[in-house]
Amino acid sequence: MLSKKTKYGIKALTFLAKQEDKTPVAIATISKSENISLKFLESILLTLRKNGILGSKKGKGGGYYLLNSPSNIPMTSVMRILEGPISMVPCVSLNFYEKCDDCPDENACSVHKLMIQVRDNTLKIFKNTSLADLCKD
Repeated sequence: MLSKKTKYGIKALTFLAKQEDKTPVAIATISKSENISLKFLESILLTLRKNGILGSKKGKGGGYYLLNSPSNIPMTSVMRILEGPISMVPCVSLNFYEKCDDCPDENACSVHKLMIQVRDNTLKIFKNTSLADLCKD
């Protein structure tokens, strides 16, 4: 299940991507527009800034802004930053692989085979979807 952190992060990024002038947007503006708790949003935006998705400006006229064009922000990056591994089980993860304790043979495991298909199809969707795609009407 998608966490609220990831859901709100995507909503905030979409809000920023839709801004016409691309100037910094105050956290309070995003919070009010997207109905997200200010404190929770601050944490989410800080994570996105630390991972190179957002920039920020302090002081009057400050706020957060996208560092790249929305078309250059794939959902794979956003999902991994906010949600962590894309795979539902660690034994099929490309970036966070761990062998399952209860599985003697991954190649014979029916769950492993199914989860590879789920992972591959999910990755295909995320790789082929950019932030710009989410902004289209």
